[in-house]
Parts: sequence; C-alpha cells; structure tokens
Amino acid sequence: MTTNHSNSSNPRVDIAYRRKKSAEEMKHHVISFVLMILLTIAAFIAVGYEFSRWFTVPFIILLAVIQVIFQLYYFMHMNHKGHEAPALFLYSGLLVGLITVLAFMTIVWW
Repeated sequence: MTTNHSNSSNPRVDIAYRRKKSAEEMKHHVISFVLMILLTIAAFIAVGYEFSRWFTVPFIILLAVIQVIFQLYYFMHMNHKGHEAPALFLYSGLLVGLITVLAFMTIVWW
C-alpha cells in the first residue's frame, strides 16, 4: 500500500517531496487565479455590452458561485484531507443561508 506523503528518515527525500508538492500546489493556485480573472472579465463584458437583465444577473451570479468554489477549494485548501469539520460548518452555514433567503423571497413574493 502506497501513501501520498513521505516519512522517510532521509531528509533529502522529504525536502524533494515537499518541493514537488509545493510546486504542484502553486501551479493549481496560478491556474485558478487566472480563471478567476477571466471570469471577472466575462462579468464586466456582460455588463458592458448591456445584455438583457434577464441574462446578465443570473450570468453574474453563476460566475460568482464558480469563483466562490475556486476560492474554497484552492485558496482556502478545502480540497485537502483533514478539513472535513470546517467544510461541514461551512456547508451547514450555506444551507441555513440559502433556506433563509428562500424563506424571505417566498414571504415577499406571496
């Protein structure tokens, strides 16, 4: 059975492993940062070209949700093991927030 981390007694192996993981992590950060910049530019273009409100508002909300996912999984390291408890609280808070917004929207519209 192989593991994804090195616990050898050789410090050079540990350093090489950490450098490799750090380089891989930095690559993911840069890619997600560039994607978030492109999503922001797409939102500005959608507003700049003055599309219909019925297209622009949901489109910007969709882009915002995608950016939140990038923020959580790459910049806040939620994709790593050991972050199950913070993820549980985060998703529970999200669920309570969505239910609250849905309840208030229902009250206002009906």
